[in-house]
Amino acid sequence: MSKRASREERADGERTGRAPTQPPAPAKKGGSRRSPRWALWCVVVGALLMVGSGAAVAGTRVLLGTATETVTQQNLLGETRVETKRVSVKGAKTILLVGLDTRPGQDPEKLTRSDSIILLHIPADHRRAYLVSLPRDSYVRIPEFDNGAQRYAGGRNKINAAFAYGSRGLTGQKALTGGFTLLAKTVKSLTGITPDAGAIIDFQGFRKVVDVLGKVCMYVDTTTTSIHYGHDNKTGKLTGPYRINPDGTLRGKIPGVTPNIYRKGNRCFTPSEALDFVRQRDLLEDDSYDYGRQRHQQQFLKALIKNIMDSGLDSPTKLPGLLKAVGKTMTVDDGGVPLQDWVFALRGIRPEDLVTIKTNNGKFNSENVPGVGSAEILSDTSMDLLKSVKTDTVDEFVLANPGWVTRS
Repeated sequence: MSKRASREERADGERTGRAPTQPPAPAKKGGSRRSPRWALWCVVVGALLMVGSGAAVAGTRVLLGTATETVTQQNLLGETRVETKRVSVKGAKTILLVGLDTRPGQDPEKLTRSDSIILLHIPADHRRAYLVSLPRDSYVRIPEFDNGAQRYAGGRNKINAAFAYGSRGLTGQKALTGGFTLLAKTVKSLTGITPDAGAIIDFQGFRKVVDVLGKVCMYVDTTTTSIHYGHDNKTGKLTGPYRINPDGTLRGKIPGVTPNIYRKGNRCFTPSEALDFVRQRDLLEDDSYDYGRQRHQQQFLKALIKNIMDSGLDSPTKLPGLLKAVGKTMTVDDGGVPLQDWVFALRGIRPEDLVTIKTNNGKFNSENVPGVGSAEILSDTSMDLLKSVKTDTVDEFVLANPGWVTRS
């Protein structure tokens, strides 16, 4: 049986295969689709990495001071925050970035799971940056936690459940803070890494940047079929091509609807196409599922930053407006270092200096866990990768494992 036939069978029936599945979720109302909240961290990283490339050094701090006033700042890291008498942006730094799968109008009492978890590591020389994505289905130990409203006794689960447990019984900003704090504790328990700063990203920041650009051009490394968007063969209207179960798995293809297909090769995405492309995991030509989506997220980030620079949005006159739009969608824990100092310190890092690395080398290492479902087990080499982030030896890890680097 061909891979294409295998994928079509999965699309027309219940999804099968090695890919980890999402935990069950409440049914969606009105046929809404889950927004790609995972991608939103890229707006933060993009703003950080492209800031100093075009702006004159003399005026950068003033511009950034104005632009970052809109950013919501909270103590997200809680007890995991680095406590020192003098906090400085010098030296190796690791930032914990989290994208959420919340939706407009979502019940505030509903538990929110982190849809994307990324470690941004900057070596001590600040000449490059590494992005390491933690699979959201990673099977880990989540520490006990009391957020003031409810107490979680601790246990083993998928890592994306940590945010939900940390936010239980809370709403609004308190829920974000509680969720992030427990997730940071979980990451520290797993890796030994104490994040120097952290950020939670909202979908609208990503959308605004793509809307301003008008399009994002990049290379698509594997043909990708959308399960969310297609066209009615009779009317030509945009509509969903597949029926989707409440847990996000495919129930079957809708007759008379042709799905959007993003074929392998160079192409430019419209804002709606870009958001759709980076959401996809079910019908990728190479059957890479979550790891394929993770790879596409990383590739799209680099393309987005390059497109920002090529379009001149990083200029002294246009940059403040972009950062203000982004800032309104962010909640940040700067770790005691002013945001302007973070951005200024990273001003020399360009898109080509951003290295993305695949955990588990982009290959499934799944295990069926009773009561949890299919979960990812981080390999010994993945744990070595995380150790290299902690010890600032990622350069050495990449030299020893060049195949783990995601190619743009």
